[in-house]
Parts: sequence; C-alpha cells; structure tokens
Amino acid sequence: MTNIISFDDAILDSEQYKKRHLLLGNGFSIGCRADIFHYESLFGEADFSAIPEAKQVFESLQTQDFEVAIRALESGSKILPIYVPDGAKSVQVMSNHAIALKDLLVATIAGNHPQSPNAIDDYQFLACRKFLSNFIAPDKSGYVFTLNYDLLLYWALMHDDNPFDEDAVELKKNDGFGNDEDDPLADYVVWQGETAAHSANVLFLHGALHLFDSGAELQKYTWVRKGEPLVDQVRTAIAADKFPLFVAEGTSTQKKNKIRHNAYLYQCFKVLTANAQTGTHCFFILGHSLADSDDHILKRLGKGRFKKLYVGIFGDADTPENRGVIARANAIAALRHDRYPLEVVFFDSSSANVWGDVASA
Repeated sequence: MTNIISFDDAILDSEQYKKRHLLLGNGFSIGCRADIFHYESLFGEADFSAIPEAKQVFESLQTQDFEVAIRALESGSKILPIYVPDGAKSVQVMSNHAIALKDLLVATIAGNHPQSPNAIDDYQFLACRKFLSNFIAPDKSGYVFTLNYDLLLYWALMHDDNPFDEDAVELKKNDGFGNDEDDPLADYVVWQGETAAHSANVLFLHGALHLFDSGAELQKYTWVRKGEPLVDQVRTAIAADKFPLFVAEGTSTQKKNKIRHNAYLYQCFKVLTANAQTGTHCFFILGHSLADSDDHILKRLGKGRFKKLYVGIFGDADTPENRGVIARANAIAALRHDRYPLEVVFFDSSSANVWGDVASA
C-alpha cells in the first residue's frame, strides 16, 4: 500500500531543501473548472465537421499544431498553380480552409476558457495564491513551471487585490516579460530575452494563450493594459497574422522539437533542467498524470540530481489511474544514476486546497 501524506506534511518535509519548485499539469485547472478544462488539447476539442478535409491536413502533416496546418494551407494555395494550372478551385478551397481554421482556433479557445477573471470567485483566487506562496512568496526562491495553456495561473498571479479581511498573499510573479523599449505604452509587454529570463520565476513550458509570436518578438497580452476579453484579444491577434504560442503537438518528441525551435520555450526548458540538476532543490508535481507525452520534461527530472520529488495523487491511490501515476513516478526515479538517487513521496493533492472549497486535482 502506497503511503500518501498531506500537502502540509510534504511542505514541512521539504523545508530541508534550499529551494522547492512546482510543476503544474492540467489537473490544476480542472480543480477550478472541471466542466471546461477536462480536455487533452485544443485539437481534440475542435469541431472539424464543417471542414473535414482540414482535419486530414493535420493527419497528413502528423501534427496537432493549428499554426503548422494553417501555414501549410496558405503556402500550398500559393504554389499549387505552378503544378496544377487548372487547379483554381482547389486553390480557393485551401485558402478558405486556412481562414476557417483560424476561426475554428478562436472558437475552440473561446469554448474552453472562462471569458474573464470575474468568472472565478475571489475566494478561489485567494486560496490559489496561498498555495502558490509555498513556492514563490517573497521569501521563497522557487520556480513555478506550468504545462497548461490557459490563463488561470496568470489570473491568480495578477489577482492581488484581496477583498477579504485576511492578510494579503504576496507573490513573486516575474515571467520575463516587460515594456517594449520601442513602444513602452503598448497594449502588450514583450519577452526580454535570455538575460532577463534568469530573474523570472514563473515559466510557461508549453506556451500559453496570452503569448503571441509577432515574428520579431514574443508578446504577452495583459488584462491590465488591454482590458478586453480574451476572445477579443485572440481574434484581433490572429486577424493580424499572430498566433498564440503553445505546444499542441501530440508526442513528447514532437513537443521537444517545437520547444527547441522557439527561444522562449527553450529558455524555459533550460531553466527547468538547470534546477533539476541542483542537489539542494526539490520538486512538487500537481495535477499531472506523468503521461509519456510529456517525457521530454519528466526525463529531465529523472536524470537530474535533486534529491526528492513530491507527486500529487488525487483521490483513492488504489484506482487504476493512480496506480499508473505511482508506477510512472517510480519509473522516473529509476532513471537516476546510482550516485544521485531520487526519493519519491506522494501527497494528497486535494489537501493542498488549491482552489479553496472546490475539489482540487
């Protein structure tokens, strides 16, 4: 029988380490809004019934990345006339499907995300900030790494106006973005590059819906500066040929290849790797099944040098799903060199009270 301790006991035990870091999976978001965040990917939620041929484009390219498919359709419509002089009809269909995929991307995002932070109760944000303070309070020096695309973590970090009688929960929330030196009053902030990233303590390992690649720079759209609902911001950005930066590929290898070809994502990956190689640190994982589709991240933990990994288990540890998580966690530890053994401890993720009275994953 696997021993499951409380989150508080796990935190107390981790006090022996110089830094503790947090890796968040989709269960973090499911714990807040299970009705909308229980999905594998945007691709899996998209309704291709109106454009079934476009879905075949993804399959042909072996990708789940909307940007790759859209770019392929746009490029194909330009070069097809060279090889098929009488293919005007196909060219038009490809162009139309590229436009339809952009609209579908917006619709899928809109259908799987709260419209604004007002959809989340203040008590939930307060509880989440208390949870995060174990890692990124002003007197802590840990990192929060997230694999999620959604805005819940960003909203929780920004929701620092405590409306209750309880003391405010201060958090470090540097994510490496700041003013554009050429346009400091812009509606967005931009990634400051690798040098500034060293001081960041919140990292989106797979990108996020509020991060947009404009080509020349990586922009982060903010509620504070823009004041527009997420759906409107995304629609405007895509119309301007900017795409949300997120790793929507299916396999670990595909995800790793995407990460390697993006400076921001690769920097986040290197920060996680560097901290995994530090023996005086420890890691917590919450809301992640440790599925092999994220092996590019999990293997970095397994091949690191930090001494203890705390893994959240939601519900009965003896369910087939949780037995799988426990087995995969132990498999991560088995990757270690004998000189740097890794101890795995399991904690009850619901006891972390991530979203207050809402059951957390």
